[in-house]
Amino acid sequence: MTAIVIIGGGIIGASISRILSRYANIDVHLIEKEADVGWGVTKANTGIIHPGHEDDASVYPMRAKFCKEGNMLWHQWSKDLDIPIIWPGELMIIFEEREHEILQNFLKIGRENGVSDLRIIDKNELLELEPYINQEAIGALYAPSAGLIEPWEAVFGLLENAVDNGVKTHLNTKVTDIRVQEDMIKGVETSNGFIKADIVINAAGLYADIVSKMAGINDVIIQARKGQYYLFDNDVVPNVSRIIHRAPTAKTKGVYAVKTIEGNLMIGPTAEDLSNDEKEDRGTNQKGLDYIWDNASGLVNALPSKGKVSKIFAGLRPEPPDGKFIIKSYQNPWGFINVSGIRSPGLTAAPAIASYVVNTLIKIDLGISLIEKSEWNPLRKRMQRFSTLPDQKKHEIIQDDSRYGNVVCMCNEVTEGEIIEAVSRIKKLGETVTLDGIKFRTTAMFGFCQGSFCRSRIALILSKELKTPLWKVTQMGDGTTYGIGDIKVLQSKNKEEEK
Repeated sequence: MTAIVIIGGGIIGASISRILSRYANIDVHLIEKEADVGWGVTKANTGIIHPGHEDDASVYPMRAKFCKEGNMLWHQWSKDLDIPIIWPGELMIIFEEREHEILQNFLKIGRENGVSDLRIIDKNELLELEPYINQEAIGALYAPSAGLIEPWEAVFGLLENAVDNGVKTHLNTKVTDIRVQEDMIKGVETSNGFIKADIVINAAGLYADIVSKMAGINDVIIQARKGQYYLFDNDVVPNVSRIIHRAPTAKTKGVYAVKTIEGNLMIGPTAEDLSNDEKEDRGTNQKGLDYIWDNASGLVNALPSKGKVSKIFAGLRPEPPDGKFIIKSYQNPWGFINVSGIRSPGLTAAPAIASYVVNTLIKIDLGISLIEKSEWNPLRKRMQRFSTLPDQKKHEIIQDDSRYGNVVCMCNEVTEGEIIEAVSRIKKLGETVTLDGIKFRTTAMFGFCQGSFCRSRIALILSKELKTPLWKVTQMGDGTTYGIGDIKVLQSKNKEEEK
């Protein structure tokens, strides 16, 4: 049996895992250094499923090919895995007559890439499609096939399905070296011991260059590029219905305005190149935030009040020197596969990249025969949002489990029952249960108060459910314990008194 190790639990690693879970004659392991999956590059992402009209295939062949194919695959994958997704379309807007040439160029690229239904629209149609658009806009390139997805929801769906079909996950596990003997992959050394492998797939995101060096591949260079965002409360006006951004210029592409799956207006990102020692710098700064605000102000009539901002945050994405994906297999060492430099449109392209890795790099380049399982389950159901259910259904659920009648997060109306279900799903993936793990699965602590009301209540629920002291509950794994100092002393005293 061929042993395959995937390094990285983001959207690329999760997509590859899901496809490999179809086969019976391989043993698949996914390794992630964080306490949960999807917490790296994937987490802080605009969430756009790009149509495929912005990458010239003559310059970026992989980006163009996989973006178009990935957009199509997400339609089926989102249905199979019950991943929330919408298809609002995208508007690339212009403000000057001379910018029509830019739209014509992207229209041409899109048609060459096989993107359907692309068309240039005038001001009147633009205002019909997007009433809150800046009134000075004179037209746009309309791409109806653009979509929006919650990236972490996609990772959860992919890996829950992969684990159901036999993939093994190793969370809180850092790869420290790759063992190579006689120019062949033998396995990976990790913080939790050695894992045998015949094939290692490097999907380590920002750290793909470091992992490559472990295998003796020294020509992979990855630069961290920071993107900052504003996220507004979901009742703001104006909001947008579609994905909006300005036509790119030689200097900048500007920022996006989108309405997230949950209905929040989000604006951003910036594009700030960081040094090699800043790969953990997810801090925001006033210069970047001002840039977003100034640019987004030109997209709509008027931005909502800053008092309606629920969160500002930043994410990092991997940028290869020439902007090209690095997706290849190696003969020296045999069994090493790079899936590196997956910058935008990596989220869109992920299903197509995963298919290429399995069907071309593993089956053809490395010559591995894969035998399909007689019973492979392609389906997965996500957690129900209790607040969205009909009243009769809510009543029935509460009758079965009264914890669904206890609302813990007032902002997003998340119940104790949902917290408990999230705990069981996290355990199923073999992960450490954390407050952030609950947050991304339930939307608790994602509302306007950002957890100031419900975080302590959720921590108490986790303490009880996990049978662990409150101070050992963590925000996001090792080194982020929730209760320290006086809290720990007080809790210890209370425990002694109870005895």
